[in-house]
Amino acid sequence: MSTMQIDRLLDTVIKLGASDLHLTVGRKPTLRLHGGLKNLDTKVLESDDMVTLMKAITSERSQQELQEVGSTDFGFAYGKAARFRVSVFRQRGDIAIVCRLIPNRLLTFEQIGLPHQVLDLIRRPRGLFLVTGPTGSGKTTTLATMIDYININFERHIITMEDPIEYYHYHKKSILNQREVGSDVPSFSEALRRALREDPDVILVGEMRDLDTIESAIRAAETGHLVFGTLHTTGAAKTIDRIVDAFPVTQQNQIRVQLSTTLICVLSQVLLARVDQPGMVAGYEMLVVTPAISNLIRDNKSFRIDSAIQTGKKFGMQLLDEHLWSLYSKGIIGAEEMVDKAKNPGDLRDRVHKLGKTVGRAELDSEDVSEGS
Repeated sequence: MSTMQIDRLLDTVIKLGASDLHLTVGRKPTLRLHGGLKNLDTKVLESDDMVTLMKAITSERSQQELQEVGSTDFGFAYGKAARFRVSVFRQRGDIAIVCRLIPNRLLTFEQIGLPHQVLDLIRRPRGLFLVTGPTGSGKTTTLATMIDYININFERHIITMEDPIEYYHYHKKSILNQREVGSDVPSFSEALRRALREDPDVILVGEMRDLDTIESAIRAAETGHLVFGTLHTTGAAKTIDRIVDAFPVTQQNQIRVQLSTTLICVLSQVLLARVDQPGMVAGYEMLVVTPAISNLIRDNKSFRIDSAIQTGKKFGMQLLDEHLWSLYSKGIIGAEEMVDKAKNPGDLRDRVHKLGKTVGRAELDSEDVSEGS
């Protein structure tokens, strides 16, 4: 396999609009397309192919890391067409590669279906705005869209900390500095500590991984900055519990108080395969922190948050399952997908049955797709 071959594979990813390319020994190159896996109609990959493919895209520094710790992650620009986030790792002594496509084109709020209340919230001068959801649920895209909106419309100094940088932003009305963890700065917590001396208005923390980072993010939001952060939690109430639980028990009350005053929104999302057209659509849960919600957080009553979201529709709040149901009712997603991604699958399954319909498993076709040459 020549380097030409990796180019052909990446071209195919872009042409078909796949989200990922999987390369591993003993299988044909495989695309993740609209959520499912499709083999490309080429040869089955062998050990030598994998080494060649890896060398074609991996820098000396990353190859060194692969040698030392068994895996490496990096991002690279693929011409003008796109960027890829790449993970190279060893498995059974061989090499495997996953390339995630990061489109160059930033999307608008309308295109990704973001609740319009978000626009009002990101004009705020300070506070903590969390975007949560499982890996691959589109959090990065949502954040990039929000950052781009601020960049176009407001004069702000925006600092992002990402691992790795995915969407590249350019200075528009705002000044935008992007720091890559691992190459520009050793860790998220270090980047955050330094950020406060860099006169920022808006800070994006790619991942709130550890206690240090969570603590610094809350502090930055308290001291008059708009802070965006992500967590791998599903649902607003769970997100709040997850943050509080990261702290030692002795600090938890204090953190609840801080969160009740700094948190402005939790946007929790999942990505769903569409049935009305090829592609994916996001399902959102949105918690807007009102004085009532603020009291629930402070008084450790997060179990009552879901019912508060239900009654908070006029503030733009919605529960994930309600949004999934509306996407299903409009014929945008299928019943299986809705139930699979729901927080309370049983309830939604019952609602489908009440309509006299069933939640079955459609047979998925798995024929190979041809590789663009």
